[in-house]
Amino acid sequence: MLVNGDPGNLISIRDRGLLYGDGVFRTLRASQGHAAGWPLHFEKLRHDCAALGITCPDFNLLSSELETLLLSHPDGVVKLIVTRGSGERGYAPALTPPPPTRLWDISPTPVYPAEWAKLGIKARVCQLRLGHQPRLAGVKHLNRLENVLAAAESSDSGIGEGLLLDVEGHVIEGTRSNLFLVSGGELITPRLSACGVAGVQRDRVMDWAARHGMQVRVREVLLDELLMADEVFLVNSIIALWPIRELEQRRWTTFPVSHRIRQYLEGHNETQ
Repeated sequence: MLVNGDPGNLISIRDRGLLYGDGVFRTLRASQGHAAGWPLHFEKLRHDCAALGITCPDFNLLSSELETLLLSHPDGVVKLIVTRGSGERGYAPALTPPPPTRLWDISPTPVYPAEWAKLGIKARVCQLRLGHQPRLAGVKHLNRLENVLAAAESSDSGIGEGLLLDVEGHVIEGTRSNLFLVSGGELITPRLSACGVAGVQRDRVMDWAARHGMQVRVREVLLDELLMADEVFLVNSIIALWPIRELEQRRWTTFPVSHRIRQYLEGHNETQ
C-alpha cells in the first residue's frame, strides 16, 4: 500500500474519509504490470472529485505512484482512494482545505467459476432499496453502506450478484456492477440520475453499441421488464461481463449480444 506516495498503511484518525466517507475511489484490474484503463479511471476520478469539491490529485503524480505500486505487485485488483484529507471535528470542510489524502492498495485477483462468464450467473433481488440523492448520483464515493448491507443479505456462494432497486422500485445496478438488458434489438441501461454508480465499463459498453449501430436507451427500468428481456448482463472492471442466466423464476440460456460485448471488453484492455 502507498499513503501519499510512501509505503505504509496508516492514516490520521482525523482523516475525513475515515470519519465521514468524505472521498472517492476507483478499482482497476492489473495484469503483468499494466492497470487496464487507467486514463479512463482517472477521468472518472476527476469528475467525482469535482462533484464533491475535492481537489483531484495530478494525473502524472498518480500515474507515477501507480507505476511504483505495480513494480512490486504486477497483478491484482488495484484500489485508489482519494479523501478530502484530515480536518478538525465537524461536518463542514475547512475553508482552507488540506491536501487530499491519496491511498493505493492492491489485492489478489478474485477467482470466480469459469462458467459464469460463458453460461451466466444466478442473481437475486436484494431486499434493501437504494435511497435517492441526486447530488451524489453516479459518483463512486466512499459511502457504500447500502451496498455492504445488500451484499450481506445472502451467503449463498452460488449467487454471483445481487440486484439493487431504488425506493420507487426501479432496477438500478448490481451491488458491485452496472446492469444492461437487451430487448427488441436495443440495449437498455438504468438511468442513474437519483442514485447508483456510473462505472467505466458502463461507458465502454455504450461505446461498443455506438460503434456497432445498436440503439442505446438510458431510462427507468422496472423488474417486470427486466425479467422479460432477451438478455441481461452485468459489467465492472474486474469481472468484465457476466450474463445472468437465472433471476427470480426466469431462466436465460443464450447470450449472443452479451458474448460479443464481452469479447470487446476483454480484447481492448488497453482502453478499459
